[in-house]
Amino acid sequence: MTGPAVSLTGAELRRGPRTLWSGLELDVAPGEFVAVLGPNGSGKTTLLQVLLGLLPLSSGQVRVHGAPPARGSAAVGYVPQQRALDPLTPLRGRDLVGLGLDGHRFGPGLRGRARRREQVHRALAQVDALDYADAPVGSLSGGEQQRLRVAQALVGDPSLLLADEPLLSLDLARQREVVELVDRRRREHDTAVVFVTHELNPVLPVVDRVLYLVDGRFRIGTPEEVMTSANLSQLYRTDVEVVRVRGRILVVGAEDAPVHHDVPEEVGVR
Repeated sequence: MTGPAVSLTGAELRRGPRTLWSGLELDVAPGEFVAVLGPNGSGKTTLLQVLLGLLPLSSGQVRVHGAPPARGSAAVGYVPQQRALDPLTPLRGRDLVGLGLDGHRFGPGLRGRARRREQVHRALAQVDALDYADAPVGSLSGGEQQRLRVAQALVGDPSLLLADEPLLSLDLARQREVVELVDRRRREHDTAVVFVTHELNPVLPVVDRVLYLVDGRFRIGTPEEVMTSANLSQLYRTDVEVVRVRGRILVVGAEDAPVHHDVPEEVGVR
């Protein structure tokens, strides 16, 4: 693929009277890993909905692989937020992964059965999930279920991977596993990654750039460029201190600031 996987030009999105972000300019190159950070309600998940073709921009332009985003594009993989599945869910691991091929269609799958089985098997192998391919998904741990969601996103061999808070509710070891799976995919297949997260530190070793959204404002750059006390204080419009300790980044808000509860005392851990 030539050209950016994602291109946003003068992008603005309003929800009612509120502007989530405006004037957003962002190109994501093939193989690039971009982490999207910010407090709840800043428009991180909404950005993914725009890239998935689920929401139109209020103004500006968005392109995915050079064209307007379209629902159900095979070139785009999506990892949703981690949610525990009901223990009685009547699906095996391989069934859940297979939905990534034809879950958006009505009626039987349109692909040959042998080819479909091969694609599902390959996706399961990519995330080291073959051991529970035939297990009921409701009986699996949160980390195992999230591996299957990553496999589901990869089964169509996408050139763009969108991940929405895939580390929520996972312990540190499982967070590292998910990050390593995504990073390995983008390095081996030149897949662009847009990774929404509250937890910067688990992705810090692999991320190329950060998009930090706060109350309609944003900063884009490398972690070293964006994650500074001056930048975050401007974004939050209050005193914010960024501290680096043993390879981790901690963001601390002022004790008496109204944004204190929105700025996490620690942005993730490694």
